[in-house]
Amino acid sequence: MVKANIHMKRSATRVLFAFAGTFLFTLSLFGQFETAEVLGTVHDPSQGVVADASVTLTSKDTGIEAKTRTDAAGDYDFFNVKIGRYSVTIEKAGFEKFAANDILVNVNVRQRVDAELKVGAASDTVTVTAQTLIDTDSSEHSQVIGTEAIVDLPLNGRHYADLALLSTNVHVSPMAISFSPSGTPREAAFNVNGMRSTYNDFLMDGLDNNSYGTSNQNYSSQVVQPSPDALAEFKVITSNFSAEYGRVGGGVINAALKAGTNQLHGTAYDFLRNTDLNAFGYIFGARPATFVKPTMHRNQFGATIGGPLIKDKLFFFGD
Repeated sequence: MVKANIHMKRSATRVLFAFAGTFLFTLSLFGQFETAEVLGTVHDPSQGVVADASVTLTSKDTGIEAKTRTDAAGDYDFFNVKIGRYSVTIEKAGFEKFAANDILVNVNVRQRVDAELKVGAASDTVTVTAQTLIDTDSSEHSQVIGTEAIVDLPLNGRHYADLALLSTNVHVSPMAISFSPSGTPREAAFNVNGMRSTYNDFLMDGLDNNSYGTSNQNYSSQVVQPSPDALAEFKVITSNFSAEYGRVGGGVINAALKAGTNQLHGTAYDFLRNTDLNAFGYIFGARPATFVKPTMHRNQFGATIGGPLIKDKLFFFGD
């Protein structure tokens, strides 16, 4: 009896570890959507490739570094790069040190940073502070909506996804307006390239954020509707997206939440709408003196805070 119990406990432990391993592996696969890739090719002045050069990618926000070396073709590649600002430094004996600063990496982009090393002493540094970085490794048609636009542009109801209408070929769904009792369309109900709003794909930090249902219950296309102040940015992909985005015939809305950095930062807000701030409603056939203001009392308030727990190692963010 004792042996049977021990065997059952061991079996349960193995099942638990197998489940945990499968869960973590699944998360790592999903997490690839919101991370980016930084790659490039290193040449010498004669346009020959430079192999076995040391390449360092450094986050300007967290100080975290990643290192690699160029291969025989002079290429290097960093995978699973979080969005943010970075610097790239390249070193090779017999050449001057190359440094590219303030490289902006957006959500799930293939950011190419090529370099040309000049012959010289390693103690000398060639610093590139301004580059026209164009994504030449992808054919997708997309637009990134950054933090400033998300926070500063007016949003009726504080639904960040409404800013997807800034992209080309994106329109409010007329069906969502027709079937809405209040005349206000369902949250994130828009047509991309003429496709139905239910054909869009919503991702949040690489996870599936689609609200599945026969009639889109709760009048939302997303399971989680984050505060605009909690978002770092989101990308609207309208066409030519890669095969990694499944189940989509419309557009892809790929959102990334903010994260902590080495600097303590936060916000506090209160968005007020009430009757005193409203305009008088027009009533056809009535005298202006009889016009009344529609009743409205709404406060949308909250706060965000983020910073370091251990500098250059561990960070937090809360909304």
